[in-house]
Amino acid sequence: MDNLTHSLVGLTAAKLGLERLSPAATPLCVLAANAPDGDIVVLLSGDRWTFLEHHRGFTHSIIGCLLLAVLLPVLFYGVDRLIAKLRGRPPQVKFWGLLIASLIVTATHPLLDWTNNYGIRFLLPWNQRWFYGDFVYIIDPFLWLILGGGVFLITSRTKLQKLLWALLAAVLTLLVVAGPRAGQLPNPTLIAVIWMVAIVVVIVLFTIGVRERWGARIALVSASLAIAYWGALLFAHSRALVEGSDQAHELVKSSGESVARLVVMPTLANPLAWDCVFETEAATYRFELNLRSSGPTSKVVRFPKPNDGLAELLRKVSGDRRAEVFLGFARFPVAQLADPGCTSQTLVQLADLRYTEPGRSRGSFSLELPVDCQNQQLLGRK
Repeated sequence: MDNLTHSLVGLTAAKLGLERLSPAATPLCVLAANAPDGDIVVLLSGDRWTFLEHHRGFTHSIIGCLLLAVLLPVLFYGVDRLIAKLRGRPPQVKFWGLLIASLIVTATHPLLDWTNNYGIRFLLPWNQRWFYGDFVYIIDPFLWLILGGGVFLITSRTKLQKLLWALLAAVLTLLVVAGPRAGQLPNPTLIAVIWMVAIVVVIVLFTIGVRERWGARIALVSASLAIAYWGALLFAHSRALVEGSDQAHELVKSSGESVARLVVMPTLANPLAWDCVFETEAATYRFELNLRSSGPTSKVVRFPKPNDGLAELLRKVSGDRRAEVFLGFARFPVAQLADPGCTSQTLVQLADLRYTEPGRSRGSFSLELPVDCQNQQLLGRK
């Protein structure tokens, strides 16, 4: 998930009662909620392939999260004792209180990351297996509303806090209503109306003094709504799996292929629309489905499994570090040649079909590698 969502989860957890375990527990909860993403430091000495290799790696594993959950309280405790010594006052933080808060909140990070389709490797360093929840989109504006609205009502006490929340709300509103990805929303006008109405409701609740009446119960309501929302997404995901499986079997019935592996993945801000990717012994497919429709709602994309010629070229480039990293990450790798009829050199185009198609993107989810193709017979495609 995005770091704003992680931070809001950390704040909500603090307001649910963890902040009472020790002074400084609230900032610790926010840091603990984001700590596993410290793996971004690999970009200081590496490229995007280094980041792809290590992101959601050891720091997101069970053992890595445990180490981070212990390290943060140790740092807080050590800094507090140093400040206490310099100022001639007794230490204020309670180590065991901080440790309990850190253990609980740090655990939310890999759990949230597991819910989407990027995946996470819980068992590192002993096992490289990826785990996927596939039911929450990696950025979810509804979670921003649910969690952000709750902690805003609880924490907006000073003028500075109100100003910071107002700035955050303005930035998020701009992103949702007129941002670069606003046009990708399933119904931009409806989403914008829901967003603005929710903002107005939160402001009204703040104005009538809900914080003074409900106090920390606001955090409980916010957390309960978030859990209920995740439950609804899980139910929609189960429905989408059944529908996607039915449609996939219907698509390959005439060709005599059998579905070997199938996943459905969430789309941005639309629990009714899902991306379906499946694999047979002959090809990998992708299409969009909607729970209100009885068939694919987009063109079905099909990439045949590499034939002898393409497979040979793939073996030649497999030793390239970028290819090794990409194939270690890709869940549904597909490949094609930029120019199958070339006489000198072409590109082997790789992509992870859960995100993009070969030749369509230049990000970390696709890769192009040059290869010599002096033998046109070798490059023939079935």
